[in-house]
Amino acid sequence: MTIDFRNINSVWASIFAETLKRLGLACVVICPGSRSTPLAVAFAQQSPQLEVISILDERSAAFFALGRAKATGLPAAIVCTSGTAGANFYPAVIEAKESCIPLLLLTADRPPELRNCHSGQTVDQVKLYGTYPNWQAELAIPSPEMGMLSYLRQTIIHAWEKTLHPVPGSVHLNIPFRDPLAPQPEVETLHAASLEFLQSLFQSESFFSHIAIQPLTSDTTYGPYFDVPNEWLNSSRGIIIAGVAQPQKPREYCQAIAHLSQTLKFPVLAEGLSPVRNHAYLNPNIISTYDLILRDRSLAKQLAPKVAIQIGEMPTSKELRNWLTDTVEERWVIDPSDRNLDPLHGKTTHLRISVEELARWGDGRGGNSSYLEMWLTAEEKVRANVDQTLGKMEDLFEGKTAWLLSQTLPPGTPIFIANSMPVRDVEFFWQPNSLGLQPFFNRGANGIDGTLSTALGIAHRHQSSLMLTGDLALLHDTNGFLMRNKFVGHLTIVLINNNGGGIFEMLPIAQFEPPFEEFFATPQDIDFALLCATYNIEHELISSWKQLQEKLNPLPTQGIRVLELRTNRKADSKWRKDNLGKFLVSGATLLG
Repeated sequence: MTIDFRNINSVWASIFAETLKRLGLACVVICPGSRSTPLAVAFAQQSPQLEVISILDERSAAFFALGRAKATGLPAAIVCTSGTAGANFYPAVIEAKESCIPLLLLTADRPPELRNCHSGQTVDQVKLYGTYPNWQAELAIPSPEMGMLSYLRQTIIHAWEKTLHPVPGSVHLNIPFRDPLAPQPEVETLHAASLEFLQSLFQSESFFSHIAIQPLTSDTTYGPYFDVPNEWLNSSRGIIIAGVAQPQKPREYCQAIAHLSQTLKFPVLAEGLSPVRNHAYLNPNIISTYDLILRDRSLAKQLAPKVAIQIGEMPTSKELRNWLTDTVEERWVIDPSDRNLDPLHGKTTHLRISVEELARWGDGRGGNSSYLEMWLTAEEKVRANVDQTLGKMEDLFEGKTAWLLSQTLPPGTPIFIANSMPVRDVEFFWQPNSLGLQPFFNRGANGIDGTLSTALGIAHRHQSSLMLTGDLALLHDTNGFLMRNKFVGHLTIVLINNNGGGIFEMLPIAQFEPPFEEFFATPQDIDFALLCATYNIEHELISSWKQLQEKLNPLPTQGIRVLELRTNRKADSKWRKDNLGKFLVSGATLLG
């Protein structure tokens, strides 16, 4: 136990750090600054029991912490000084809210008497993040009184719990400090008698004796007595949609979905950002090409379901969303949180239960489902066409990258998938496999903020990892490379460089030039070899698929490297428009 008695601030901050360590905090990210000095010193004194990392850029720091929390399921803490520093946390706070990731935001502040008087580096930090945190509070000015120290301890415990329950998210504590900020001795201000009492109290450890590590998840609402809707049991035309998800225990999650599918004889339409596609050996009913299948209007009509069960968030596919809107009257969403996960605003029933809990129900009802067989026949045909087409392709078409990764990476590899075109190419082309690959992403707010920093946070002290990104998403967060000397492990960045925003080529605005190229595609004309050299990052230009495969397995164990594929944005967009709807012969021919 480390309690620093040199002054009031050091006692206060020491209790802060000690309490969080005992609750289970494992990673603290410190951004440089003066007002946060007591916290920075207190956390540094907890090393190596706590991993304490210094990161210059607050936005990068927040996304790195977000990545650590994604990888571990535990809150990561972020510390910054007063002023605009905390404002740079905001994009990560939004993502944490929308994707249910636990974060503890610790913003140091000036005391009340130095606010609203034009004192330097001072902004209104109270409720800085609006409604996005699970909870927020401003702490009292540090005081050595026993009652105030107990207040501090219990407030920290409550803040930690609120990052995890009932739904994970961020908690913001605004923490004012008076001078002296450095640990300069001020024993007289602690009062000799009080100091002696406090030292004896902490030596006995009774002050912290009741603190225990909190469970990661709360109990489900329904428990084992959940009644399965009769509509599920009575229907032979049902689908299960395995949507966007990054569960802490992916194998158990996939087993539960497989059990539900095999019990009901429903196909599983598995989003590429779900772990289901990477545990294909568990489930014979996976449909990975639903977006391509549903582009055949005749077959889409034949496959209209009576029951749709959505697990987690809705997949990215616009084809799927439009089809559900047109064909399904009632849907069920399985998710234990309190979120509304129906962007289609249908007749939807939210079942506040985890799919793992639901998997305890049912032993299978036997027999075959002709509806399921229709889906499996379509999947087999389209999957074969996709694999054959991409397998023969020699040109560096960016969509093939996702397809190749799904077959080539070492088992269990964590892969962070950037927003815009990479997530869509994963949905279109990611091949079902039994490699146990671990997909990660920032699909809460779907922004490109913090792409590199989040990936580094996931890869830090993890298995050798990979990031799939476009050029604009990487350029938006190049300050993440400043972490290279603090990063432990390996991250390979597969960079699709099409010199602009390929996603916009798929939108109607692409037909209008000007202003399309300058204001939407926004090409940056960056030489990534020179950029990487600036940060001392390894860079290699990839000129063939064989060369890429050789670089992907095995992956290195240390460092950061960029594998750059230069592609033609307009040609790739045209290929998608010309071919995505042609992987399936007509529904009448296929199922007739």
